[in-house]
Amino acid sequence: QVQLVESGGGLVQAGGSLRLSCAASGRTFSNYAMGWFRQAPGKEREFVSGLSWAGVNKYYADSVKGRFTISRDNAKNTVYLQMNNVKPEDTAIYYCAVRVGGVSTLAGAYNYWGQGTQVTVSS
Repeated sequence: QVQLVESGGGLVQAGGSLRLSCAASGRTFSNYAMGWFRQAPGKEREFVSGLSWAGVNKYYADSVKGRFTISRDNAKNTVYLQMNNVKPEDTAIYYCAVRVGGVSTLAGAYNYWGQGTQVTVSS
């Protein structure tokens, strides 16, 4: 079993920055892929970014490419999402997730989820 706890969300003005963190506990997760997803009101959960277990392969949704950066610190069992130049359309609840194997853009492919952290971007 893996427990995930997100933090770092909040209210930020458009053009600002936030760093989300996802701390994992429980089973060793060094061989897991990590993903960030988000869900805005009335919309489906969508893939934002993903990272392979070694931290070599990184994936981004087109909507955040060039603005968001994913990273992980396996010694701390933590994955980060640095969000720069945020836009009002980035407003959503952000979730981190873990799956065994490689990164997937499909939410259903992930085995464990955090409770989410709210990000609100004001214009």
